[in-house]
Amino acid sequence: MGETAQSVWVKCLSFIQDNITPQAYKTWFEPIKAVKLTDNALSIQVPSKFFYEWLEEHYVKLLKVSLTRELGDNAKLVYVIRMENTYGNKQPFTEKIPSSQRTRISSQDIDSPLRNKSPELKNPFIIPGIRNVKIDSQLNPNYSFDNFLEGDSNRLARNAGMAVSNKPGGTSFNPLLVFGGVGLGKTHLAHSIGVEVKDKYPEKTVLYISAEKFTQQYIESVKKNNRNDFIHFYQIIDVLIVDDIQLLSGKAGTQDVFFHIFNHLHQNGKQVILTSDKAPVDMQDIEQRLLSRFKWGLSAELQHPDFETRVSIIKNKLYRDGVEMPEDIVEFLANNIKTNIRELEGAIISLIAHSSFNKKNITIELAKKIVQNYVKHTKKEVSIEYIQKVVSDYFQMDVETLQSKTRKRHIVQARQLAMFFAKKLTKASLASIGTQIGKRDHATVLHACKTVNNLSTTDKQFKKFVEDLDKKLTL
Repeated sequence: MGETAQSVWVKCLSFIQDNITPQAYKTWFEPIKAVKLTDNALSIQVPSKFFYEWLEEHYVKLLKVSLTRELGDNAKLVYVIRMENTYGNKQPFTEKIPSSQRTRISSQDIDSPLRNKSPELKNPFIIPGIRNVKIDSQLNPNYSFDNFLEGDSNRLARNAGMAVSNKPGGTSFNPLLVFGGVGLGKTHLAHSIGVEVKDKYPEKTVLYISAEKFTQQYIESVKKNNRNDFIHFYQIIDVLIVDDIQLLSGKAGTQDVFFHIFNHLHQNGKQVILTSDKAPVDMQDIEQRLLSRFKWGLSAELQHPDFETRVSIIKNKLYRDGVEMPEDIVEFLANNIKTNIRELEGAIISLIAHSSFNKKNITIELAKKIVQNYVKHTKKEVSIEYIQKVVSDYFQMDVETLQSKTRKRHIVQARQLAMFFAKKLTKASLASIGTQIGKRDHATVLHACKTVNNLSTTDKQFKKFVEDLDKKLTL
């Protein structure tokens, strides 16, 4: 037939170009490269996972029709996600099969080291304690050091992460605890360390897991009476990454089992990496013996990125997604979304999407509209400490009075309101809320929430308290 990947793709593009707007074509099809043609399978290279997902969601039918015209009914399409970068020759990549074609592409069509990646965590109880069992690391290859940009706000954490990935278990950063607010890159950094370890030491067993999933697995193991198998499974891991460790708060059984696993791994020179939304000193309802172990290694904070770092993050994101944006708009975004990198990236995606859908150029007016919507719809994370201060100020008392044992009605009501808003606006457990608001137990918090709900419907004055405080806390 004499066809090459390039010649087939040129014909497909000619058909596609006739069926979509020039701007959509420029944004979503020009950056694609045809890389391989094997029988009826065409491999195309796209610059990012977001790009691949966008094509799948919006242009999958168009791609299918164009490909079938060129290669017949058995046409297959394989995506290669390759992030070009300016950080040396490393080019992390994975290959994706579009959902519409998935059943028709055999495994040998895909020449990818990440073929076994599964979104589901494999059951850890199948072959307990056997060293050569293949464990899916649960890592996201799109999170790498290459796209985790360094700035003053993250330098210590990033450099410590790189040191750990060069020598897992062999540095004094064990455990490495990365902590900081929402959307500052804790999960990204944790995955980056794992991805780098797998790259340098393919024989090492790496596992990324959320503390929530770990707890679910533990509860399941107790139900099935195989707690020991659960422990054995985790003891064979070389690099264990646990995300959101603060979620073990108040869960005594899970903390106990994690304590034993942690000790075994640490004593055997294995690496433990933890992330948390707060420093160890601020963690509530975590056993002292566990907290002391969290402090053995290094606790590194991720802070809010400065202006220069935010500009770099935006430019890097645009570069990876193959989109150009005027400098003044980049600076406008960086100036207006300051506290959360996830929001920053979300605003960029919204801007690209609006521009593409509405066939409009990216202008400063459009950017203002997006930022306004974005910031308006983003709920601010508040701490229990802050809630207590706002409630105390509102009722003109100090926090000590709010937390005191007194049964005076107006103080009891203020305390109950603080508990109600702590449950509503934070992810803390009832036990944790009780501990922080005057050392009460979880039953007291539950009772407080019910009382507030009841009074809100029967007492007009009390309803006003709730509405006023809600405005103050969610503004």
